[in-house]
Amino acid sequence: MLVQGVCNSVINITDLNQLKWYLNNLQPFDVGEYITHLPEKQRAIAFRLLNKNQAIDVFEYLPHKVQGELINSLHDVQVAQIVEEMSPDERVILFDELPAKVVKRLLRELSPEQRQVTATILGYPEGTAGRLMTTEYVRLQQGLTVGEALSKIRYQDEDKETIYYAYVTDENRKLFSVISLRQLLFTFPDVFVGNVASNRVIKVSTETSQEEAAQVMKRYDLIALPVVDREDRLVGIITIDDVFDILEEEATEDIQKLAGISGDEAALASPQVTVRKRLPWLLCNIFLYITAASVIAPFQKIITVVPVLAIIMPILANSSGNVAFQVLSVTVRGLGVGEITPKDTMKLLRKELLAGLGIACGLGLALTTLSMIWSPPDDRWISFIAGSVMIVNVLIAVILGTLLPMGFKRLKLDPALISGPLMTTTLDAIGFLTFLSMISVMLKIVD
Repeated sequence: MLVQGVCNSVINITDLNQLKWYLNNLQPFDVGEYITHLPEKQRAIAFRLLNKNQAIDVFEYLPHKVQGELINSLHDVQVAQIVEEMSPDERVILFDELPAKVVKRLLRELSPEQRQVTATILGYPEGTAGRLMTTEYVRLQQGLTVGEALSKIRYQDEDKETIYYAYVTDENRKLFSVISLRQLLFTFPDVFVGNVASNRVIKVSTETSQEEAAQVMKRYDLIALPVVDREDRLVGIITIDDVFDILEEEATEDIQKLAGISGDEAALASPQVTVRKRLPWLLCNIFLYITAASVIAPFQKIITVVPVLAIIMPILANSSGNVAFQVLSVTVRGLGVGEITPKDTMKLLRKELLAGLGIACGLGLALTTLSMIWSPPDDRWISFIAGSVMIVNVLIAVILGTLLPMGFKRLKLDPALISGPLMTTTLDAIGFLTFLSMISVMLKIVD
Protein backbone atom coordinates (compact mmCIF):
# COMPACT_ATOMS: atom_id res chain seq x y z
CA MET A 1 0.00 0.00 0.00
CA LEU A 2 1.21 3.51 -0.79
CA VAL A 3 2.80 4.94 2.36
CA GLN A 4 0.70 7.71 3.86
CA GLY A 5 3.34 10.41 3.43
CA VAL A 6 3.80 9.71 -0.27
CA CYS A 7 0.04 9.43 -0.76
CA ASN A 8 -0.53 12.83 0.84
CA SER A 9 2.25 14.33 -1.27
CA VAL A 10 0.61 13.16 -4.48
CA ILE A 11 -2.87 14.27 -3.42
CA ASN A 12 -1.64 17.78 -2.56
CA ILE A 13 -0.12 18.34 -6.03
CA THR A 14 -2.40 20.56 -8.13
CA ASP A 15 -0.04 21.34 -11.04
CA LEU A 16 -0.50 18.66 -13.75
CA ASN A 17 3.10 18.90 -14.99
CA GLN A 18 4.41 18.38 -11.49
CA LEU A 19 1.95 15.50 -10.94
CA LYS A 20 3.03 13.93 -14.23
CA TRP A 21 6.69 14.02 -13.17
CA TYR A 22 5.85 12.64 -9.75
CA LEU A 23 3.71 9.75 -10.99
CA ASN A 24 6.28 8.72 -13.58
CA ASN A 25 8.97 8.48 -10.90
CA LEU A 26 6.99 6.40 -8.42
CA GLN A 27 6.92 2.61 -8.32
CA PRO A 28 4.16 1.26 -10.61
CA PHE A 29 2.39 -0.47 -7.71
CA ASP A 30 2.21 2.81 -5.75
CA VAL A 31 0.83 4.66 -8.78
CA GLY A 32 -1.76 1.92 -9.18
CA GLU A 33 -2.80 2.37 -5.54
CA TYR A 34 -3.10 6.13 -6.05
CA ILE A 35 -5.19 5.83 -9.22
CA THR A 36 -7.43 3.16 -7.67
CA HIS A 37 -8.37 5.47 -4.79
CA LEU A 38 -9.17 8.42 -7.04
CA PRO A 39 -12.80 9.22 -7.94
CA GLU A 40 -13.81 7.37 -11.11
CA LYS A 41 -13.86 10.51 -13.30
CA GLN A 42 -10.28 11.45 -12.32
CA ARG A 43 -8.69 8.04 -12.94
CA ALA A 44 -8.41 8.38 -16.70
CA ILE A 45 -6.91 11.88 -16.33
CA ALA A 46 -4.21 10.63 -13.98
CA PHE A 47 -3.51 7.58 -16.15
CA ARG A 48 -3.03 9.74 -19.26
CA LEU A 49 -0.20 11.55 -17.47
CA LEU A 50 1.91 8.37 -17.47
CA ASN A 51 4.48 7.69 -20.15
CA LYS A 52 4.05 4.55 -22.24
CA ASN A 53 6.28 2.19 -20.25
CA GLN A 54 5.00 3.39 -16.89
CA ALA A 55 1.38 3.12 -18.09
CA ILE A 56 1.89 -0.51 -19.15
CA ASP A 57 3.47 -1.43 -15.81
CA VAL A 58 0.86 0.44 -13.76
CA PHE A 59 -2.06 -1.05 -15.70
CA GLU A 60 -1.18 -4.60 -14.61
CA TYR A 61 -1.35 -3.54 -10.93
CA LEU A 62 -4.83 -2.05 -11.19
CA PRO A 63 -7.94 -3.98 -10.04
CA HIS A 64 -9.88 -5.57 -12.90
CA LYS A 65 -12.80 -3.21 -12.36
CA VAL A 66 -10.55 -0.16 -12.75
CA GLN A 67 -8.86 -1.69 -15.80
CA GLY A 68 -12.26 -2.09 -17.43
CA GLU A 69 -13.17 1.53 -16.65
CA LEU A 70 -9.93 2.80 -18.19
CA ILE A 71 -10.42 0.73 -21.34
CA ASN A 72 -13.76 2.46 -21.81
CA SER A 73 -12.27 5.90 -21.10
CA LEU A 74 -8.98 5.85 -23.05
CA HIS A 75 -8.45 6.19 -26.80
CA ASP A 76 -8.39 2.95 -28.77
CA VAL A 77 -4.77 3.49 -29.82
CA GLN A 78 -3.56 3.82 -26.23
CA VAL A 79 -5.62 0.81 -25.13
CA ALA A 80 -4.21 -1.27 -27.99
CA GLN A 81 -0.63 -0.33 -27.04
CA ILE A 82 -1.17 -1.27 -23.40
CA VAL A 83 -2.89 -4.58 -24.12
CA GLU A 84 -0.27 -5.49 -26.74
CA GLU A 85 2.58 -4.98 -24.27
CA MET A 86 0.96 -6.84 -21.38
CA SER A 87 2.32 -10.27 -20.50
CA PRO A 88 0.11 -13.00 -22.03
CA ASP A 89 -1.04 -14.41 -18.69
CA GLU A 90 -2.02 -10.97 -17.36
CA ARG A 91 -3.79 -10.20 -20.64
CA VAL A 92 -5.85 -13.40 -20.35
CA ILE A 93 -6.83 -12.55 -16.76
CA LEU A 94 -8.00 -9.14 -17.97
CA PHE A 95 -9.98 -10.65 -20.84
CA ASP A 96 -11.71 -13.03 -18.44
CA GLU A 97 -13.13 -10.02 -16.61
CA LEU A 98 -14.25 -8.01 -19.66
CA PRO A 99 -17.47 -8.33 -21.69
CA ALA A 100 -17.18 -10.65 -24.71
CA LYS A 101 -17.70 -7.78 -27.19
CA VAL A 102 -14.80 -5.80 -25.71
CA VAL A 103 -12.55 -8.89 -25.76
CA LYS A 104 -13.29 -9.51 -29.45
CA ARG A 105 -12.45 -5.88 -30.24
CA LEU A 106 -9.19 -6.01 -28.30
CA LEU A 107 -8.20 -9.32 -29.90
CA ARG A 108 -8.62 -7.79 -33.36
CA GLU A 109 -6.28 -4.93 -32.40
CA LEU A 110 -3.49 -7.26 -31.22
CA SER A 111 -0.58 -8.20 -33.47
CA PRO A 112 -0.98 -11.63 -35.14
CA GLU A 113 1.65 -13.15 -32.84
CA GLN A 114 0.07 -11.88 -29.61
CA ARG A 115 -3.42 -12.71 -30.88
CA GLN A 116 -2.35 -16.32 -31.47
CA VAL A 117 -0.68 -16.56 -28.04
CA THR A 118 -3.72 -15.12 -26.27
CA ALA A 119 -6.17 -17.33 -28.16
CA THR A 120 -4.09 -20.40 -27.29
CA ILE A 121 -4.13 -19.65 -23.56
CA LEU A 122 -7.83 -18.75 -23.64
CA GLY A 123 -8.44 -22.15 -25.22
CA TYR A 124 -7.50 -23.97 -22.03
CA PRO A 125 -10.18 -24.48 -19.34
CA GLU A 126 -10.33 -21.99 -16.48
CA GLY A 127 -8.54 -23.11 -13.33
CA THR A 128 -5.89 -25.13 -15.21
CA ALA A 129 -2.14 -24.62 -15.57
CA GLY A 130 -2.62 -23.96 -19.30
CA ARG A 131 -4.90 -21.02 -18.56
CA LEU A 132 -2.46 -19.63 -15.98
CA MET A 133 0.83 -19.95 -17.87
CA THR A 134 2.77 -17.37 -19.84
CA THR A 135 4.51 -18.15 -23.10
CA GLU A 136 7.39 -15.79 -22.32
CA TYR A 137 10.19 -18.16 -21.31
CA VAL A 138 13.80 -18.88 -22.29
CA ARG A 139 14.23 -21.91 -24.54
CA LEU A 140 17.64 -23.35 -25.49
CA GLN A 141 18.63 -25.94 -28.08
CA GLN A 142 20.56 -29.00 -26.91
CA GLY A 143 23.56 -28.34 -29.13
CA LEU A 144 24.36 -24.87 -27.76
CA THR A 145 27.42 -24.16 -25.66
CA VAL A 146 27.10 -22.18 -22.45
CA GLY A 147 28.64 -19.13 -24.14
CA GLU A 148 26.19 -19.33 -27.03
CA ALA A 149 23.30 -19.79 -24.59
CA LEU A 150 24.25 -16.66 -22.65
CA SER A 151 24.55 -14.68 -25.88
CA LYS A 152 21.09 -15.84 -26.96
CA ILE A 153 19.59 -14.83 -23.61
CA ARG A 154 21.36 -11.49 -23.72
CA TYR A 155 20.26 -10.52 -27.23
CA GLN A 156 17.01 -12.42 -27.85
CA ASP A 157 15.30 -12.98 -24.50
CA GLU A 158 15.34 -9.53 -22.93
CA ASP A 159 11.54 -9.32 -22.98
CA LYS A 160 10.91 -12.71 -21.37
CA GLU A 161 9.01 -12.70 -18.09
CA THR A 162 11.78 -14.53 -16.23
CA ILE A 163 15.31 -15.62 -17.23
CA TYR A 164 16.26 -17.41 -14.01
CA TYR A 165 15.56 -20.77 -15.63
CA ALA A 166 16.20 -21.83 -19.24
CA TYR A 167 14.57 -24.92 -20.69
CA VAL A 168 16.44 -27.23 -23.06
CA THR A 169 14.33 -28.66 -25.89
CA ASP A 170 14.68 -30.10 -29.37
CA GLU A 171 13.34 -28.48 -32.54
CA ASN A 172 9.82 -29.71 -31.74
CA ARG A 173 9.94 -28.14 -28.26
CA LYS A 174 10.06 -31.52 -26.54
CA LEU A 175 11.35 -30.74 -23.04
CA PHE A 176 14.54 -32.56 -22.00
CA SER A 177 16.21 -30.63 -19.20
CA VAL A 178 16.42 -27.36 -17.29
CA ILE A 179 19.33 -25.13 -16.34
CA SER A 180 19.45 -22.11 -14.06
CA LEU A 181 21.03 -18.78 -14.92
CA ARG A 182 23.37 -19.33 -11.97
CA GLN A 183 24.68 -22.54 -13.56
CA LEU A 184 25.20 -20.80 -16.87
CA LEU A 185 27.14 -17.94 -15.31
CA PHE A 186 29.49 -20.21 -13.36
CA THR A 187 30.18 -22.76 -16.13
CA PHE A 188 32.94 -22.42 -18.74
CA PRO A 189 31.65 -20.94 -22.03
CA ASP A 190 32.75 -23.86 -24.24
CA VAL A 191 30.84 -26.52 -22.23
CA PHE A 192 27.68 -27.81 -23.91
CA VAL A 193 24.45 -26.86 -22.16
CA GLY A 194 23.20 -30.43 -22.40
CA ASN A 195 26.14 -31.64 -20.30
CA VAL A 196 25.34 -29.46 -17.29
CA ALA A 197 21.56 -29.08 -17.47
CA SER A 198 19.47 -31.23 -15.12
CA ASN A 199 17.23 -33.84 -16.70
CA ARG A 200 15.22 -34.10 -13.46
CA VAL A 201 12.65 -31.59 -14.63
CA ILE A 202 9.68 -30.83 -12.39
CA LYS A 203 6.78 -30.00 -14.67
CA VAL A 204 3.00 -30.03 -14.97
CA SER A 205 0.65 -30.54 -17.89
CA THR A 206 -1.68 -27.95 -19.33
CA GLU A 207 -4.62 -29.85 -17.78
CA THR A 208 -3.20 -29.80 -14.24
CA SER A 209 -5.33 -27.73 -11.86
CA GLN A 210 -3.87 -24.38 -10.87
CA GLU A 211 -4.07 -25.37 -7.19
CA GLU A 212 -1.96 -28.46 -7.81
CA ALA A 213 0.55 -26.45 -9.85
CA ALA A 214 0.85 -23.95 -6.98
CA GLN A 215 1.45 -26.78 -4.51
CA VAL A 216 4.19 -28.23 -6.75
CA MET A 217 5.98 -24.87 -6.85
CA LYS A 218 5.60 -24.46 -3.10
CA ARG A 219 6.83 -27.99 -2.40
CA TYR A 220 9.98 -27.67 -4.52
CA ASP A 221 10.68 -23.95 -3.87
CA LEU A 222 10.48 -23.05 -7.56
CA ILE A 223 10.21 -19.56 -8.99
CA ALA A 224 9.04 -20.91 -12.35
CA LEU A 225 7.36 -24.15 -13.39
CA PRO A 226 7.34 -25.50 -16.98
CA VAL A 227 4.01 -26.49 -18.51
CA VAL A 228 3.90 -29.19 -21.20
CA ASP A 229 1.17 -30.48 -23.47
CA ARG A 230 0.09 -34.11 -23.94
CA GLU A 231 3.09 -34.78 -26.18
CA ASP A 232 5.52 -33.43 -23.56
CA ARG A 233 6.21 -30.29 -25.59
CA LEU A 234 7.01 -27.13 -23.69
CA VAL A 235 4.20 -24.60 -24.16
CA GLY A 236 4.70 -22.17 -21.26
CA ILE A 237 5.73 -21.55 -17.68
CA ILE A 238 3.99 -20.53 -14.47
CA THR A 239 5.83 -17.86 -12.48
CA ILE A 240 5.98 -17.27 -8.75
CA ASP A 241 3.83 -14.10 -8.88
CA ASP A 242 1.00 -16.16 -10.37
CA VAL A 243 1.30 -18.66 -7.51
CA PHE A 244 0.92 -15.92 -4.92
CA ASP A 245 -2.29 -14.85 -6.64
CA ILE A 246 -3.58 -18.44 -6.72
CA LEU A 247 -2.85 -19.11 -3.06
CA GLU A 248 -4.48 -15.82 -2.01
CA GLU A 249 -7.48 -16.50 -4.22
CA GLU A 250 -7.93 -20.07 -2.97
CA ALA A 251 -7.47 -19.12 0.70
CA THR A 252 -9.99 -16.27 0.33
CA GLU A 253 -12.47 -18.53 -1.44
CA ASP A 254 -12.18 -21.28 1.18
CA ILE A 255 -12.56 -18.90 4.12
CA GLN A 256 -15.59 -17.21 2.59
CA LYS A 257 -17.24 -20.50 1.66
CA LEU A 258 -16.74 -21.80 5.20
CA ALA A 259 -18.44 -18.65 6.46
CA GLY A 260 -21.31 -19.07 4.01
CA ILE A 261 -20.39 -16.33 1.51
CA SER A 262 -20.82 -17.06 -2.18
CA GLY A 263 -18.03 -15.90 -4.46
CA ASP A 264 -15.06 -13.66 -3.78
CA GLU A 265 -16.24 -10.64 -1.79
CA ALA A 266 -13.77 -7.79 -1.34
CA ALA A 267 -13.70 -6.02 2.00
CA LEU A 268 -14.59 -2.68 0.38
CA ALA A 269 -17.14 -4.07 -2.07
CA SER A 270 -20.30 -2.06 -2.60
CA PRO A 271 -23.31 -2.76 -0.34
CA GLN A 272 -25.17 -4.20 -3.34
CA VAL A 273 -22.40 -6.73 -3.98
CA THR A 274 -22.27 -7.65 -0.30
CA VAL A 275 -26.02 -8.26 -0.20
CA ARG A 276 -25.89 -10.34 -3.39
CA LYS A 277 -23.10 -12.57 -2.09
CA ARG A 278 -24.35 -13.04 1.48
CA LEU A 279 -28.14 -13.04 1.30
CA PRO A 280 -28.58 -16.29 -0.70
CA TRP A 281 -26.64 -18.26 1.90
CA LEU A 282 -28.50 -16.61 4.76
CA LEU A 283 -31.86 -17.38 3.16
CA CYS A 284 -30.78 -21.00 2.70
CA ASN A 285 -29.76 -21.09 6.36
CA ILE A 286 -33.25 -19.97 7.36
CA PHE A 287 -34.64 -23.09 5.73
CA LEU A 288 -31.93 -25.15 7.44
CA TYR A 289 -32.87 -23.66 10.80
CA ILE A 290 -36.50 -24.47 10.07
CA THR A 291 -35.36 -28.10 9.98
CA ALA A 292 -33.72 -27.71 13.38
CA ALA A 293 -36.75 -25.86 14.73
CA SER A 294 -39.09 -28.58 13.45
CA VAL A 295 -37.14 -31.05 15.58
CA ILE A 296 -37.96 -28.98 18.67
CA ALA A 297 -41.64 -28.41 17.79
CA PRO A 298 -42.96 -31.84 19.00
CA PHE A 299 -41.28 -31.27 22.38
CA GLN A 300 -42.85 -27.90 23.25
CA LYS A 301 -44.82 -29.35 26.15
CA ILE A 302 -41.67 -30.91 27.62
CA ILE A 303 -39.86 -27.57 27.46
CA THR A 304 -42.86 -25.98 29.21
CA VAL A 305 -42.69 -28.59 31.96
CA VAL A 306 -38.90 -28.30 32.31
CA PRO A 307 -38.03 -24.63 31.52
CA VAL A 308 -34.34 -25.11 32.27
CA LEU A 309 -34.05 -26.92 28.92
CA ALA A 310 -34.38 -23.55 27.18
CA ILE A 311 -31.16 -22.46 28.89
CA ILE A 312 -29.22 -25.67 28.27
CA MET A 313 -30.08 -26.19 24.60
CA PRO A 314 -28.32 -23.08 23.17
CA ILE A 315 -25.11 -24.03 24.99
CA LEU A 316 -25.35 -27.57 23.67
CA ALA A 317 -25.89 -26.36 20.12
CA ASN A 318 -23.23 -23.65 20.10
CA SER A 319 -20.51 -25.79 21.66
CA SER A 320 -20.83 -28.72 19.27
CA GLY A 321 -21.18 -26.32 16.33
CA ASN A 322 -17.95 -24.54 17.28
CA VAL A 323 -16.13 -27.87 17.53
CA ALA A 324 -17.36 -28.83 14.05
CA PHE A 325 -16.26 -25.50 12.60
CA GLN A 326 -12.78 -25.87 14.15
CA VAL A 327 -12.30 -29.39 12.78
CA LEU A 328 -13.72 -28.39 9.40
CA SER A 329 -11.41 -25.37 9.15
CA VAL A 330 -8.29 -27.39 10.00
CA THR A 331 -9.20 -30.17 7.55
CA VAL A 332 -10.07 -27.83 4.67
CA ARG A 333 -6.90 -25.84 5.27
CA GLY A 334 -4.79 -29.03 5.35
CA LEU A 335 -6.29 -30.19 2.06
CA GLY A 336 -5.87 -26.74 0.54
CA VAL A 337 -2.14 -26.45 1.25
CA GLY A 338 -1.39 -30.08 0.45
CA GLU A 339 -0.56 -30.99 4.04
CA ILE A 340 -2.99 -33.93 3.89
CA THR A 341 -4.73 -35.94 1.17
CA PRO A 342 -7.73 -38.31 1.19
CA LYS A 343 -5.23 -41.13 1.81
CA ASP A 344 -4.68 -39.66 5.28
CA THR A 345 -8.38 -39.89 6.20
CA MET A 346 -8.12 -42.62 8.84
CA LYS A 347 -4.93 -41.17 10.31
CA LEU A 348 -6.54 -37.76 10.64
CA LEU A 349 -9.76 -39.21 11.99
CA ARG A 350 -7.90 -41.12 14.73
CA LYS A 351 -6.06 -37.97 15.74
CA GLU A 352 -9.23 -35.86 15.75
CA LEU A 353 -11.19 -38.49 17.70
CA LEU A 354 -8.52 -38.69 20.39
CA ALA A 355 -8.42 -34.91 20.66
CA GLY A 356 -12.21 -34.73 20.36
CA LEU A 357 -12.67 -37.19 23.22
CA GLY A 358 -10.71 -34.90 25.54
CA ILE A 359 -12.62 -31.86 24.33
CA ALA A 360 -15.95 -33.70 24.62
CA CYS A 361 -15.27 -34.74 28.21
CA GLY A 362 -14.27 -31.22 29.16
CA LEU A 363 -17.34 -29.64 27.56
CA GLY A 364 -19.61 -32.39 28.88
CA LEU A 365 -18.36 -31.86 32.43
CA ALA A 366 -18.81 -28.09 32.11
CA LEU A 367 -22.38 -28.43 30.85
CA THR A 368 -23.20 -31.01 33.55
CA THR A 369 -21.97 -28.64 36.25
CA LEU A 370 -23.84 -25.65 34.88
CA SER A 371 -27.03 -27.67 34.43
CA MET A 372 -26.89 -28.83 38.05
CA ILE A 373 -26.57 -25.22 39.19
CA TRP A 374 -29.48 -24.01 37.06
CA SER A 375 -31.82 -26.99 37.54
CA PRO A 376 -34.26 -27.29 40.45
CA PRO A 377 -33.26 -30.02 42.97
CA ASP A 378 -35.85 -32.46 41.61
CA ASP A 379 -34.65 -32.02 38.02
CA ARG A 380 -30.89 -32.33 38.48
CA TRP A 381 -30.92 -35.66 36.68
CA ILE A 382 -31.25 -33.54 33.51
CA SER A 383 -27.65 -32.38 33.94
CA PHE A 384 -26.28 -35.88 33.40
CA ILE A 385 -28.27 -36.28 30.18
CA ALA A 386 -27.10 -32.86 29.01
CA GLY A 387 -23.46 -33.77 29.67
CA SER A 388 -23.81 -37.14 27.93
CA VAL A 389 -25.47 -35.64 24.87
CA MET A 390 -22.75 -32.98 24.73
CA ILE A 391 -20.08 -35.69 24.60
CA VAL A 392 -21.89 -37.60 21.88
CA ASN A 393 -22.60 -34.48 19.81
CA VAL A 394 -19.00 -33.29 19.99
CA LEU A 395 -17.75 -36.67 18.77
CA ILE A 396 -20.27 -36.57 15.92
CA ALA A 397 -19.02 -33.05 15.09
CA VAL A 398 -15.44 -34.32 14.96
CA ILE A 399 -16.38 -37.21 12.66
CA LEU A 400 -18.42 -35.05 10.27
CA GLY A 401 -15.85 -32.23 10.25
CA THR A 402 -13.19 -34.74 9.20
CA LEU A 403 -14.97 -37.14 6.87
CA LEU A 404 -17.16 -34.76 4.87
CA PRO A 405 -14.36 -32.57 3.42
CA MET A 406 -12.23 -35.67 2.84
CA GLY A 407 -15.13 -37.27 0.97
CA PHE A 408 -15.66 -34.16 -1.13
CA LYS A 409 -11.95 -34.08 -2.01
CA ARG A 410 -12.04 -37.75 -3.02
CA LEU A 411 -14.98 -36.95 -5.31
CA LYS A 412 -12.91 -34.08 -6.79
CA LEU A 413 -15.25 -31.47 -5.31
CA ASP A 414 -14.21 -28.40 -3.34
CA PRO A 415 -14.10 -29.36 0.38
CA ALA A 416 -14.92 -25.76 1.31
CA LEU A 417 -18.41 -26.26 -0.14
CA ILE A 418 -19.28 -27.72 3.28
CA SER A 419 -19.99 -24.39 4.93
CA GLY A 420 -19.84 -23.80 8.67
CA PRO A 421 -23.53 -22.78 8.91
CA LEU A 422 -24.61 -25.99 7.15
CA MET A 423 -22.56 -28.11 9.55
CA THR A 424 -23.70 -26.33 12.70
CA THR A 425 -27.37 -26.48 11.69
CA THR A 426 -27.08 -30.22 11.06
CA LEU A 427 -25.52 -30.73 14.47
CA ASP A 428 -28.21 -28.58 16.10
CA ALA A 429 -30.89 -30.86 14.71
CA ILE A 430 -29.04 -34.00 15.84
CA GLY A 431 -28.34 -32.62 19.30
CA PHE A 432 -31.82 -31.28 19.94
CA LEU A 433 -33.48 -34.49 18.77
CA THR A 434 -31.21 -36.67 20.92
CA PHE A 435 -31.42 -34.46 23.99
CA LEU A 436 -35.17 -33.88 23.95
CA SER A 437 -35.93 -37.51 23.12
CA MET A 438 -33.91 -38.68 26.12
CA ILE A 439 -35.57 -36.11 28.37
CA SER A 440 -39.00 -37.24 27.12
CA VAL A 441 -38.21 -40.88 27.92
CA MET A 442 -36.83 -40.03 31.36
CA LEU A 443 -39.88 -37.91 32.23
CA LYS A 444 -42.11 -40.90 31.53
CA ILE A 445 -39.93 -43.10 33.75
CA VAL A 446 -39.84 -40.55 36.56
CA ASP A 447 -43.61 -40.04 36.43
